[in-house]
Amino acid sequence: MTAKRLAVPFGLFSVMLISLSCSSGPSAPEKGTPAFYWQSAREVYAAGDYMKTLQHLDNLLATDNEYTARALPWTLVLKSGIAAGYMEAAESYNIGARNNKSDPLAFRRVVSEYRDSAGQLALQFAEDFAKLDKVKGDSITLEFAYPKGTAAPVAQFTKVSTGIALTPAETDTAQRRSLERGVLLAACRAAGAANDTAKTEELLKTGNATVPRATFLADMADSLFQLSQLYTADKLDQPQKMEALIQRARTALAGVPESKETKELNGKMEAALKKLKK
Repeated sequence: MTAKRLAVPFGLFSVMLISLSCSSGPSAPEKGTPAFYWQSAREVYAAGDYMKTLQHLDNLLATDNEYTARALPWTLVLKSGIAAGYMEAAESYNIGARNNKSDPLAFRRVVSEYRDSAGQLALQFAEDFAKLDKVKGDSITLEFAYPKGTAAPVAQFTKVSTGIALTPAETDTAQRRSLERGVLLAACRAAGAANDTAKTEELLKTGNATVPRATFLADMADSLFQLSQLYTADKLDQPQKMEALIQRARTALAGVPESKETKELNGKMEAALKKLKK
């Protein structure tokens, strides 16, 4: 009897110890708070889910909070990179449509879907870029880790460009790879190491890299111009949106010291605007 009586409170005591041990750790941020969205963004980003990452970051940008300025550069890199990935995919299918004589319409439907997706992100990117004045100082902090994937061209798009349709599994893989590639290349440019994945990986290894504001602005201007090409007459044919993105890119370059690259970009933008007015 004595042994049985002692066993019960000892078992309860063990449970209490476990409960106290678990509760002594840091508590998770309350759902719906800025801290919750920031932590959630970091978790899904690490898993490679960039669209879900953007959902959390957009929630942070919807209000002014302690994470707004930290989330904005990350958001700009992701949106420009994903949009570029969709544009690359659309271009591959556009070439494929010309080479597929039996069912080009199937390819053109995919082109339309990808361009629409890129267009939505391009406009969001331009809108978010206008908020960059909230990030003060002469430098920009990139608070995200090195992206997943590789900068190598998407192998499946070689097949698509020849007019060969992909299987559903291949399509999913190609789209994921294209978005990963777009984000990775966008991160390289934002870090001031265009196309240099090794240097970018080193810069982002701590998840807290600092780059000169002028470098970041020059990259954003270039991204705005590249995304503006989505609205040319042979693509989405929306000249007003094209002009709006170019003008925003010109504004971004206004605060950047002139260089060979910025001079060349300004020349491209002026030529594009002149062509629009014809």
